Amino acid sequence: MDYLEGLCLGRLWSDTDFENRRHLSLFLLYGVFVDLLVVYNYLTGSFNGLITGAFLPKMIVFVVLFFLCPAICFSYYRMPLWGKIPVLGVQLAKYGALTFMITAWARPKLTVSFGDLKDFCIKYLNETLEKFTGKYVDTAGTFATVLGVISGGVYIVVVVLLITLAALIIPGIVFCVSRFLQYWYDKVVSMLVLADYTEK
Repeated sequence: MDYLEGLCLGRLWSDTDFENRRHLSLFLLYGVFVDLLVVYNYLTGSFNGLITGAFLPKMIVFVVLFFLCPAICFSYYRMPLWGKIPVLGVQLAKYGALTFMITAWARPKLTVSFGDLKDFCIKYLNETLEKFTGKYVDTAGTFATVLGVISGGVYIVVVVLLITLAALIIPGIVFCVSRFLQYWYDKVVSMLVLADYTEK
């Protein structure tokens, strides 16, 4: 429960030490979760409205809950259990809206249909190897093909690794930035508006 409170409420409204611990695996797992949602929709076409569409409504939900966060969370620890659960639910809904904002932005980037993916990859591989081979024709002679395949293969591997790394890291960065902004917004509201109602 402490972990969930620290994750949902953040350092300002939580008395756990969640913020003082490293959670690299959490943010990587968040990236994996977002990627799985995108891949699942890409492969099956399921949950289009939830995963791919309605970016603006999702953003509105996130922004509204973002600005309401101090009013919702400042008295969390004075609430009975039946009052705490809805607060955590609202915070989870906020991060859910953020997650589906990311998927709605990322999914349209996959413009090649699954049925054409194999042909696209083969074409990209051939074009890349031909491009790199052409660079060595004048200087390497008969070894141009070998050098082209090696350098082109390394280039493709690097591109795939960078795309994979970005797919894992970018959602985590967005999540961290949203928490950072939320903390400072809550901090300002707490000092200027809620100072008489909270001990923090």
